[in-house]
Amino acid sequence: MIHRAKEIRDDPVQMERQEWKQRQRQHRLKQALTVSSPIFLLLLWECFSRMGWIDARFFPPPSAILFTFWELGQSGELFHHIGISLFRIASGFLLGVIPAVAIGLFMGLYSPARHFLSPLIMAVMPIPTLALLPIIIIMFGVGEVSKIVTIAGSVFFPVVINTVAGVTNIDRIYLDVAKNYGAGSRQFFFKIALPGSLPVMLEGIQMGQAIALLTIVAAEMMGANSGIGYLIWTSYKAFLLKEMYVGLIVISFFGYLFSVLLRGLQVKLLPWR
Repeated sequence: MIHRAKEIRDDPVQMERQEWKQRQRQHRLKQALTVSSPIFLLLLWECFSRMGWIDARFFPPPSAILFTFWELGQSGELFHHIGISLFRIASGFLLGVIPAVAIGLFMGLYSPARHFLSPLIMAVMPIPTLALLPIIIIMFGVGEVSKIVTIAGSVFFPVVINTVAGVTNIDRIYLDVAKNYGAGSRQFFFKIALPGSLPVMLEGIQMGQAIALLTIVAAEMMGANSGIGYLIWTSYKAFLLKEMYVGLIVISFFGYLFSVLLRGLQVKLLPWR
């Protein structure tokens, strides 16, 4: 055994292979822990609800919720609400992110624009978007546009602030090198400003997608006749708590899914990180 260990230490290839296997084992352990925690919580919930240790009227067992999920899916009602909410989220998210990135890059690159626009953004940002919903409804009516604008408004601020921070935090040496080599405005934008701001910008976009989910649920609760938020609110009012939990699970699932997709995009766009 000692002789085998000495051979591995003396062979760089063997050492590298052993280190790779060790990393793989650690990775599998982390994956197992990640999956086991929600399963463990669901099992506790199921047992406590079945045994009467928690009130099954308010906390129905997960198996019953899963059956309700299946019924709503079979009837098509669940997918109807999901489709409408996803359309609103996607439209509002793009409507908020695209101008936020453009304005954030503009503010980060040009100091006069940053000093001119920063007070306006900082003054409006603390106001909850839902508090502005009456004004949004007055301007855009009670249809789909008002809900999309509400989501866009909630997504806009974290993205624009993070984009500005990403540009202004670019190392000065890169800016000097670009100027010394005579980089034009187009080259400076695509080769320096945009790649340099991407790490912080993507964190703002990640935050924006979480806020979009929160906003759509609240907006659909307040003034809608469809969507996941509407399903949660009407189920609560009718004391159909299994249906309410189905809506909560769907929101949780999409929040996790969007987060994973954005993290995957971040890995593709920022391989050096």
